[in-house]
Amino acid sequence: MKALVAAALVISGLPALAQSPKEAKPAAGREALAIPYEKYTLPNGLEVILSVDRKLPIVSVNVWYHVGAYNEQPGRTGFAHLFEHMMFQGSKHVADDVHISLLEQIGGTDLNGTTSFDRTNYFETVPSNQLETALWLESDRMGFLLDALTLEKLNTQREVVKNERREGTETAPYGEAREKAWHALFPLPHPYHGDVIGSMEDLNAATVDDVKGFFRQWYAPSNATLTIVGDFDVEKTKALVEKYFGSLPSHPKPVPPQVAPVKLTAPVVIRQEERVAQLPLLSIQWLTAPYLQEGDAVADVLATALSTGKASRLYRRLVLEKQLAQSVSATQQSQGAQSVFTLDVVARPGVSTDLLLKEVDAILDEVRKNGITQEEIERARTRYDTRMLAGLQSVGGGGGKADVLQSYNHFVGDPGYIAKDLARYEQVTPESVKQFARDALSSNSRVILHAVPPARRQAPIEPKERN
Repeated sequence: MKALVAAALVISGLPALAQSPKEAKPAAGREALAIPYEKYTLPNGLEVILSVDRKLPIVSVNVWYHVGAYNEQPGRTGFAHLFEHMMFQGSKHVADDVHISLLEQIGGTDLNGTTSFDRTNYFETVPSNQLETALWLESDRMGFLLDALTLEKLNTQREVVKNERREGTETAPYGEAREKAWHALFPLPHPYHGDVIGSMEDLNAATVDDVKGFFRQWYAPSNATLTIVGDFDVEKTKALVEKYFGSLPSHPKPVPPQVAPVKLTAPVVIRQEERVAQLPLLSIQWLTAPYLQEGDAVADVLATALSTGKASRLYRRLVLEKQLAQSVSATQQSQGAQSVFTLDVVARPGVSTDLLLKEVDAILDEVRKNGITQEEIERARTRYDTRMLAGLQSVGGGGGKADVLQSYNHFVGDPGYIAKDLARYEQVTPESVKQFARDALSSNSRVILHAVPPARRQAPIEPKERN
């Protein structure tokens, strides 16, 4: 396997995690999208958000711990994700491996846990008359997980996570190449460097004392938010929250690391032979504004205009007209410290990634010069609104009301930020997209990944023009 990496970068400034987003005025009628809620804090520091929704006799219990890969130390990566698994293994008053089955027996659905760079969450939706059971289960693993943590359990889940890494990175098409590109975007000591999954070396090195220390630091009530959404009695629910969470010991609220953002000062070029992939991949990435900060919404709109639907610029040019690409995608991966804007193009057989790069750059140059049309912006807004509204039809799970309240609370301290969030997209103009493409998507501040199958014998072909 061959790899060529050429890089120049500096780290400067302070992280954007603590900044307040530039607020846009909500458009007329958007106030109706507000999710009614009540927020309060227990004496031990646990935040509680309650939102009544009586459409169905169900209730979602959603716990966010304000810890993710960002909070990990070099040499100890993957701990937040490892705990996502450990939290289902049993606690002092819950037998081993029965957490999920207990919820399923009472009719629980949408039950899972996820980890990101910025937070870890656990959620389940249960019949309204089973709310107390769900609260008990969440409180027991919040307060008493360590009482049941053993080396045997750690080893079991360590192997599960290592297998996830093998499947998602080491044996996945383009997996190792993408990891190289990610490391170039976030070099050590930036805590995003290890990605959420962590490294094999760090997972192997983790001891019981290591993981217990990580839990004690980050999984306290003072670093968690409990959100309950659905059909429930508010006063009775407050009493249950006090019963199951109020007695958990208080700890000082942990301070997140202060990490300077990365700035690329020259292109980073990575050429990687891919053992698994059958077709070449061109992936271009830029560091962009943090989630909900100025520029984040513009990036979302441009990503949609570039690759969503057959009328999008990359798809129309590379897939339909010139028939150079098998697929295209553009995404703004919004994160708390720094986001990443990614363009992925999978080549058709016989097409080189260098040719794809030339074509992609021509499209980007057009955007830098002329921006995009108002019609493209409106189309992107409609897609975003539709996706948001569809998610709000659910009380819980990933993207439902409970998750939306949690997300805004986590990133801006305001669970009711939804109208202001949607208003950001109303402020996007052809001129702002043009300026974003010029400033944020510079050809001199990006990581360019060429991931190609080994020993390709087919000669590169020239682009076709469709009559």
